[in-house]
Parts: sequence; structure tokens; C-alpha cells
Amino acid sequence: MSSTPGAILATFLQEGQARGAAAGFSWDFTPAHDSAGQPWAKILTIYYQPGIDALTTLINLAEQGTLDFRMAGRTLQAYNADTELGRDLTSGSGPVDLRSGRDVVAAPDIGTYEDAATSALVVGDDGFRMSLTNGAAEAPWGRWETYIGQGGVSDPGTAQLLAEAVLLRAGHEQVQRTRQITPHTARWLPWRDYRPGDRILAPDEAGAMESLRVRQMTVTRDEKGVLGGNLVLNDRLLERDLRLARRTAGIVGGSTAEGGSGARPAPESPTPRTPAAPAGLIVNPLAYIDEHGLPRGQVTVTWGAVTTAVNAVALTVGGYELFMRVNKVGAPWFLVAVTEAADTSATYSPLVVGWQYQFKVRAVNLGKKGLFSSSAAVTIPDDADAPPVPAAPALESRLGVVHVTWDGLGVGGAPMPADLHRVLVWMQDPLAPGWQEIGALDAAGSLVVPGLPCDLDREFSFTSVDRSGNSSARSASVTIAAVRLVEGDAADESITTGAIVANAITAAQIATGQIQAGHIAANQITAAKLEAVLTLATRIVAGAATGARVELNADGLEAYNNSSVQTVSISSASGAVSIVGQLATGVTGRRIIVNPAGAADPEIRLMPGTGANSARIWTDTDAAIRLNSDNSPDGTRRSEVIQRGDEWRMHMVQTADGLAGGGYMFAQPDELEVGYNDIGGNLNRFRFSAASTEFIGKWSYGTSGAGLIMRAVSLSGGSAYNVTWGGPIMQTTPRVVFTPDNPIPDRLHFYVRNPGTSGFELTSNESGLSTPTVFVVLLNLWAWRM
Repeated sequence: MSSTPGAILATFLQEGQARGAAAGFSWDFTPAHDSAGQPWAKILTIYYQPGIDALTTLINLAEQGTLDFRMAGRTLQAYNADTELGRDLTSGSGPVDLRSGRDVVAAPDIGTYEDAATSALVVGDDGFRMSLTNGAAEAPWGRWETYIGQGGVSDPGTAQLLAEAVLLRAGHEQVQRTRQITPHTARWLPWRDYRPGDRILAPDEAGAMESLRVRQMTVTRDEKGVLGGNLVLNDRLLERDLRLARRTAGIVGGSTAEGGSGARPAPESPTPRTPAAPAGLIVNPLAYIDEHGLPRGQVTVTWGAVTTAVNAVALTVGGYELFMRVNKVGAPWFLVAVTEAADTSATYSPLVVGWQYQFKVRAVNLGKKGLFSSSAAVTIPDDADAPPVPAAPALESRLGVVHVTWDGLGVGGAPMPADLHRVLVWMQDPLAPGWQEIGALDAAGSLVVPGLPCDLDREFSFTSVDRSGNSSARSASVTIAAVRLVEGDAADESITTGAIVANAITAAQIATGQIQAGHIAANQITAAKLEAVLTLATRIVAGAATGARVELNADGLEAYNNSSVQTVSISSASGAVSIVGQLATGVTGRRIIVNPAGAADPEIRLMPGTGANSARIWTDTDAAIRLNSDNSPDGTRRSEVIQRGDEWRMHMVQTADGLAGGGYMFAQPDELEVGYNDIGGNLNRFRFSAASTEFIGKWSYGTSGAGLIMRAVSLSGGSAYNVTWGGPIMQTTPRVVFTPDNPIPDRLHFYVRNPGTSGFELTSNESGLSTPTVFVVLLNLWAWRM
């Protein structure tokens, strides 16, 4: 069903009370609004089988991050997550601050690295393995590894989400913060001034005030009747761990419950039955950040188990197939996941954030495809987590300008995430508040701020922005004033551009050679000194005036060879770059060479660490894209790929003569051919077209996993013949069709008895006679596994 959390819970509670259960129990939320009167923020598509209890459902919804709840007497109250039960009482005119000696009488902290890890190996289905490392993790003993085994995971996005949750939780010391409180001298009292879920100020392990969230409150009375109590508090790292745990629960948890179906037992049937359509399809989309720092989408799809055929006869299905397409009319469907019979969930990634995708699932029974479920469409959300608040700016004023420096870290030394886009630099006049953005930093570094009035304070701060546009809160601000160059410097704005006639100071006013390098102290001309544009009226040349050289002129940056032929041009007008001749990423070792010297066609050459056994990508006169691998270790073979508008070809060839030398694939608009060919005339291939499938060559098999068996068997006997598959024991019993050959009496008819994984028994209508006919049978048989 698709409902609000309130509608789901109210359905459980109303139906229970209608049966006479939970007398005296009440709730103050509705299907439309939470207990604070706010509209529910989320609509869920979820599936529950009969038998699941209301408490399990309530906890599941809370773990999924859809609601917070509490009991007020015998009344259940439920709220949108992180709203009413997540108040921030750390700011404003009267912040709740628990002070040592007044509100807090003891502050024990217990820390442990028991579950610490820096790297994780994720092992999923079908041999999937992925290793990830948290470079920012605390590593008191160096590299420390952990293992995540998760069935149903075979895509990198889901693996990265699971590993990220584990590594971030295991990347720092786990600290339990307990604060013993007293009501006798305290200014702030529990429940009256704060409650579980609120964020308050409390002393950290060093005694400094820190923003912490109240996780648990306990009030005690000792044997003398003296009241006391304690608080369990979460810091920002533990709060992040809880959010990650909620997200992980949505991937590996699921919302279905197993239960008996009441279907009647199934009789044996030689024909596979068609499974019914799965019910309760749920698609849970998530956003994650990939290894390149880009937001991507992942989905966890769950559904109800299929236990009957379309005619309501019970069956046990062999597995499920999950299909997906872009949510557009006419878009093709793609098979994206296959699960085993007991697995009613699947994951898939990567997906494009902001796009809508549609999903459906069906069961499979002995090769018989079942009916599709109703489809479900979801929009892949963008990353909504703001980056950490940057560390406060470091300011320096010299030579009339201010340098604003960022160390590249967040508050408390927190590393910035891979999707950090930039850090914005803000400035305001403390006497006339109003922050203005004045620049940005892509990484740790400095921004030079010129043109500030001398001796007047200016306040600076940072905010960080990620690639999804999420912005952090503002950093702590720092104030500084620009200082004059020298004492007695000209008063501010006493000499302005209006006092100097345009072009009054030009190169002609400065005698040749009067300004030399010796007149300029080292490092005295910096970017801070050049606040205007330096316009070239002539050119700056490195090298000779003619011939091989590099020069900067009014047209841009240009390079020439010994013949004065231009090889590089960067246009000052458009920024366009043009390169003529060879371009290489290095001189020796592993490198890429673009347009190598002597090449007949436009070419990219990939060179190995040593030697000249290179791979090539080039285009021929037909504009076909061609790719040649390097030669095999013995120098006899290489692979080639040719791609044209109406043809795609991949084949192995002999290095010496370029003739066929192994496997190949050949695709054209009307056919596809896959096979093996060599100069010895050995040809085995499939050809597929719209009209038919054609096979040429020899058929053989040799493993228990073979799906098709074709062979001829010569048998000599009387009452019965034992026929084997001529190879290994098969994984399952194949179906068999045979034709008996050689002259045999017309009265004889042959039958298959006791088929199994190693073979079958062949009998005739005279096998039961006391003296059955003895003759030779040549048996041509086909057998296949379904």
C-alpha cells in the first residue's frame, strides 16, 4: 500500500481495537497529520503480510527515518523525523547550557576502539567483491580491516553504501558520554526545559561547552530519598552513525514478513505451472557519492514471496527476475537482477539522480515465466547531506590587502567529502551587518582581498557547497583591518583614477632599461600587486626571435618548431587550444601518445612500461574507429575491433599475416554472428537474424553444467539398455528425445525409464518377455536441462 506513516499505524491500531485489543490505549496523530499537527512529510509504498505486530511496524518505520515516537502515559505520539523530537536549544537568547558544578556534578566518558576499521571488503552474490578504504579514519594501529558479507548485493553502488556506513562508524573512537545531573542547584531541569531528542550545550571531556543531543534521561532517588539523575548524550559523530544505520536498514532490512499462505498442496505435474504475480512491490531509492565525488542513485527493491500459481495451486518458485526502465512511454525494459527462491529483495546501481525509473518483478518456476507484478515508479533523489562546516578563516593583512586562508578541513579537523565543490568566502562590515560573497576556494589555499579601506574592521567567514548544491552552516567568523603600506601613506581615495588622464603613464614615459630585475626585491611583485589587467602591446618570447620558440603575444600563447611552423596555439580571444604534431604524456615508461610521428592516420598509441608492443586506436579513410591490442606474449596473436556506422566487428588475428586466428563477433543491422574461425578451416559459429538462428560446426559438451547434449550411442542387449550421458554427472535431470536406428522389427516400441543425472534406462514393449529379442540399436538422442 502507499500511505503516510500515520495511516499505516492507525490501520493497525484501529483494527486491533475493533477486535477488542489494546483497551485504554490511544494515539493523537491522524493519517494526514503527526502529533504536532504537521502534515506527514513522507508517503511510503510498503507491504505487510498478516501476522506482523504493530510494535515491529512502529520500530521499522522509525529505523527507516520516517518518524520519531514517544509515549505520553498510554498515548502514542508520532512526529515527522527530526522535528518535534529534535529541537535545537543551543542558540538564541536563552540557550540550555548545562554547566559543571551547577547542573552537572560528574561527566564520565568511556571510549573504545573495539570496532575500529580503516578498510572493508564487501562480498556479495555471483563472486562480487569490492574493497573500500576510509583515508580519514583514525588508525592507531595502522591499517585495520573488516568484512561485510551481504547476500543479494552484486552492484558497486549498494556495496559502496554498505561499506561507507560501516567505515564511517568504525573510523573513529566510540565514546559513551554520560553526565550526572542534580536538580538541587541546576538552572535547567529535565522534561521542563529539555527532553530526549533535544540538542543542548554540555561540557565535553575537556570541560568545553559542546552541542550534544539528549539520547536518554534517567531520574533516580537514592536510599536517603535524594533526587538525582543522568543523561546519555550523542555527539555529531554518533548522530551521523545513527543516520547511517537507518539508511543501511533500508537496504538490508525490507518490510515483508514471512507467514503461511494456506494454499492447498500441489499435485505432481509434468508441465511447469505459471507463477502468480508478486504482490507488494516496494522500491526504496537512495543517493550516494561515487569514487569520483559525483552523486549517483541506488535502489533496494523488495516484494512479497510467490507461493501459488495463477490457478491458486501451491508451488515453490525457483527465483525471481527484476526488470527496470526509464519511466517513459515506450521505453524498453531491461533485466537488471535475478535472485534465488528465498530472496525477495534485490539492489541495483548506479542510476542518474533526478531521473524517474519504473520497476516490475516476476517469479520463475522451472523455466516458466510468471506474471509480472504491478510496476512501481520512483524518482532517484539527489544527495541531501550538507558538507561539514569549514574551519574558521585564518586572516593576515599586509601591503594593504587581506589574505583569507582556509586549511582544507572542517570544524574539529573533519575531512571534507569527495563531492565538495567549493568553499565560499563571505565578508561584512561589523558596523553595518550584511554578508556578501566575495570569492571561492576549490581546495585549501588563500584568497587575496584588495581594495579595503585601511584601519576599518571587516569580518570574514566560510560556507561549503557540494556538487548537489547543499550548503553548510556558516563557519566561525574572524575580524581584521587592512593596514597601510607605510606610515604617512596617502589618505584613502586622495589619489583616484579620475586624477590621472587616460594613457598618461605609458611605456614611452619610462626610459629603456631603467626598471631592471635588480630594482625589484624577490617576491615583491605578487598577484596582490596586479589588480588590473596587464595588456601586451608587443610579445614576450622564450627562445630565439624566429625558429623554435614559445611566445606570449596579443593573440595568446603560441609555440613554433625549428621551421617556424606553429605547433601550439591558445587563443586569447576564445580560449581555444590547437595542437599540431605529436602530443605525449611522457618520454619513457607507460604513456599515451596522440598523433605519433610517422603515423599514416589520426591515431592514439598506448605504450607499455618497456618495449614497443603498443596498442592503437585510430580512424581510417572511411571514418571507422579501429582498435588493435598489443601482441600476445609469444608474438603470434592480437585482437582487433572495427566500428562503422553499419558494422561492428571483433576478432582474433594472426600477427604475421592478419588472417583469422580464433574467436570473433560480427554485427550488422540485419544479423549477428558469433563463433570461432582459423586458417585451418575450423569453423564453429552461430548466426542470428530476425528470421532464424543458424549453427555451423561441431557440438560437444564435457561438464555437469551443460544445458544441451547431442550424441549417438550404439547399444546391444535384450530386455533393457542402460544409456549414459557419456560424460559427467549432470547438475539436474535432463529431458530427452531419441530416435532408434538400424533395422529393427516394426512391432518394437521403445520407452524411457528412470531418467536421472547420470543417464536413463531404455526398454521396449518386449522387455518383459521371458526371452526378449536381442538386437543392436543405434540411438540418436537430444537431451536438455531446463
